[in-house]
Amino acid sequence: MPLLLFCSSGSAQQIRANLLDSIAIAGSNGTYPNLEGITITQRGKLIFENYFHQLNKDSLHDSRSSFKSVTAILIGIAIDKGFIKNVHEKVYTFFPEYKPYGNWNTLKDSMTIEHLLEMKSGFDCEEWEGSKDCEDDMANTQDWIKFCLDLPIKNKPGTQWDYTSINSMLLGGIIAHATHMTVSDFADNYLFKPLGITKYRWTKDPVGHEMTAGSFYISPRDMNKIGQLVLNEGVFNNKRVVAAKWIKRMTKGLIKIENFSNVRISKNKTAFPQPTYYGYAWYSEEIKTEKFKHSVVFASGNGGQYIMVIRDLDLVVTFTGNSYNSSKSKLPFDLLIKYIMPYFNQK
Repeated sequence: MPLLLFCSSGSAQQIRANLLDSIAIAGSNGTYPNLEGITITQRGKLIFENYFHQLNKDSLHDSRSSFKSVTAILIGIAIDKGFIKNVHEKVYTFFPEYKPYGNWNTLKDSMTIEHLLEMKSGFDCEEWEGSKDCEDDMANTQDWIKFCLDLPIKNKPGTQWDYTSINSMLLGGIIAHATHMTVSDFADNYLFKPLGITKYRWTKDPVGHEMTAGSFYISPRDMNKIGQLVLNEGVFNNKRVVAAKWIKRMTKGLIKIENFSNVRISKNKTAFPQPTYYGYAWYSEEIKTEKFKHSVVFASGNGGQYIMVIRDLDLVVTFTGNSYNSSKSKLPFDLLIKYIMPYFNQK
């Protein structure tokens, strides 16, 4: 049975509890067979959580590419602390010890941190359509940073959106070089400790570089804290963790992902599919039905790993799942529209 937490009494709260209970039923009866965990926070309080397949609130889950969104937060903190000047700094200036770089092209000179955040680096890699996944090749090397820097470039940086984990891996390398700390130490000191996140696991390459594009293990409850930080525009427990202007820019979806809608892929029958947009490693999509309309800002990872922030409902919803490389990974959007949004809708 789900853990339901409600502080007030009354018929309205009981109705909501019953409706939320239907989420657990849907997760258990085969409607969402690959759902592994869900947590819901409203106004900063955990009000619902449930886990499946013998998992529990303390289970660490591979966040997959949703961790790219956490890496973007770390970049914002590094800028706040003065370790990095701004997003317009050039990428290759941070890695002089790797000279000479492989597959050198003068276009690499113009590549900036912002290009990495926006997935516009220009590297000859592309995971969205699966045409050239460089991450698998990277995983077979000793030094993942060197592998990324040496990759050939295909497009002028800043001109073409091509989703690739290489970009987020290099963002981690920039943090390490700029701060003279390991990424894990930097994240622990400036993000995880302020959020009360103490239990997690990094994946590292053979020479010790932490993976900052995925393969980071964390509990759904702690993923929810990341969403709460975004919802509160950089503040957690009344303490500033990252600048509000960074959160606003990071989550502002300026790049339209052509011919793509999470709602459409989820096959929800009541919502009108809207396009998905990309910011600094965070997505946004409008959920629109005949009865309500809400914008969702979210982190997304393969298999159904989501941190969803619905600002006008003061709501954070986290999903974990195991629908890897499947359209079923979008089913949390169906669950959100069918079971969650209607019961928190303010209208």
